[in-house]
Amino acid sequence: MKHLYLLPLFSLVAFFSNAQTVGTTQASVQMQDGYNLIYPHNQPLTYLLNNCGEVVKQWGDPNEATRPGNSAYIQDNGDIIRALRPASFAGDAIWAGGGGATVERRTWDNELIWSYTLNNEVARLHHDIAVMPNGNVLAIAWDLIDSSACVAAGRNPELLTENEVWSESVLELEPDGNGGATVVWEWHLENHLIQDFDSEKANFGDVAATPGKVDFNFDTSDGAADWCHMNAIDYNPFFDQILLSVPTFNEIWIIDHSTTTAQAAGNSGGFAGQGGQLIYRWGNPAAYQQGSEADQKLFYQHDAHWISFGLPAGDPDFGKIAVFNNRQDGDISTVNYIAPLYDEYELNYPLNEDTYGPEDFSFTYSSDVPTDMFSNILSSSQKLPNGNLLVCVGRQGRSFEVAPDGTVVWEYITPLQGGAAVEQGTVLPLSANLTFRMNRYMPDFAGFEGNEFDNLGTIESNSDILWCSSLSTNELEALSGINAYPNPSEGYFRIDGIATGTAFHVSNTLGQRVHQSTFNASGTLNLSFLNEGMYVLVIEGKGSQRILIKK
Repeated sequence: MKHLYLLPLFSLVAFFSNAQTVGTTQASVQMQDGYNLIYPHNQPLTYLLNNCGEVVKQWGDPNEATRPGNSAYIQDNGDIIRALRPASFAGDAIWAGGGGATVERRTWDNELIWSYTLNNEVARLHHDIAVMPNGNVLAIAWDLIDSSACVAAGRNPELLTENEVWSESVLELEPDGNGGATVVWEWHLENHLIQDFDSEKANFGDVAATPGKVDFNFDTSDGAADWCHMNAIDYNPFFDQILLSVPTFNEIWIIDHSTTTAQAAGNSGGFAGQGGQLIYRWGNPAAYQQGSEADQKLFYQHDAHWISFGLPAGDPDFGKIAVFNNRQDGDISTVNYIAPLYDEYELNYPLNEDTYGPEDFSFTYSSDVPTDMFSNILSSSQKLPNGNLLVCVGRQGRSFEVAPDGTVVWEYITPLQGGAAVEQGTVLPLSANLTFRMNRYMPDFAGFEGNEFDNLGTIESNSDILWCSSLSTNELEALSGINAYPNPSEGYFRIDGIATGTAFHVSNTLGQRVHQSTFNASGTLNLSFLNEGMYVLVIEGKGSQRILIKK
């Protein structure tokens, strides 16, 4: 694969903020090279964008009545695995925000390989998936428990305002080789409930003394059926563990995947020896009667994940847990890192007296104007290899990259309103362009190896990205000690140190060769006959450089 280099076109200018209202609105030479994956709400396509907002790949069918369900991940061979649902949910037995239905795998060229659907009267996939190294997929699903079963499990009838509870499960899907998938491992929260409301029920017990069980009567949603609303799942192959985000509990949970399905339904077995019980929980000890409101750290968080993707193992934050803390303080959101203590000898997360550590976050980011980064739902974060932080503020449809000193070095506004592309210059209202997450893939990501990018333009219409292209990545070899200047120019360039007769050619941004010749003795280059725009100058034996012609 070609290597990508950041070639600043203007040596004295490091940052641009353009008048654009959607798409890429800010860019800087401090931004992390890469390609951005988004799967916005209210439309069927998953987009891969360069940092200037140009679509270099898309998956799905624009004419198909599907919607995100809600996440997508590119694989090391270029395939994509994504979750989706039918556009219409009328008549569905289980429906709430984040509802899914299908997990599918497509090739780089958008050909469907396999799919699996779960959406019926008693269960439905929702929100997120996690892809395992073996290609299997971990998916979150709602499990419907009817009112009689809830009461039998010790649920307080006053918390049955909708006459049912949607519990949660995790299903491991293995492709069956025939275009579908089968469940090869599963975990159900219903097997790990405890309650201290009804002493006549079998799961009656001491909630505070049993943090591995989940209190069936802890409820922050006034008895709504969507009890836990899990919104994120991640897999740790080093420890064979699963991380879950449970926003209505204001907690993250970890369960042991090294169990069999039978062990996952019980209280023993697996590396941790605890079966399917929670082996770690953090964010709100009041959820297991070990704290008060003052001890709460998480507030309806999203995108809980182990920090690792694209980073070297030596990164100081590698292996920590990141969350987008949506409702941290009124109308303020933060990005936080958590560093749990894991005992690799005992294979567990030790309790600190009666609660799990740490006492606080190891890192917190909030915007200079805190309310500028607020989304009560959705949203994500990603630590980048250059040390910057990529943040998606989901309800605003705004993604931005911030340097360690707090400087915003790149920004992208999802250019959709209700799923339809808008024209550049449109000012979008809140929630018009809901975006679940943004993930950036580095230029040397294995999935790009041997695969060709497309040139599909920007999602928005009438967008001018020349100002950004001058700062963007390209698949060119840097010039060796040679510089075309002035750059930009009206078409006249000087290049020192070039021998007479050296061949060169000029290509446009589509890769089409528009001129070729050899240098004369003066070392000057007259390209004034070309239209205004960005071009690539390729000098035989010397390399390449982007040049901008402005008139």
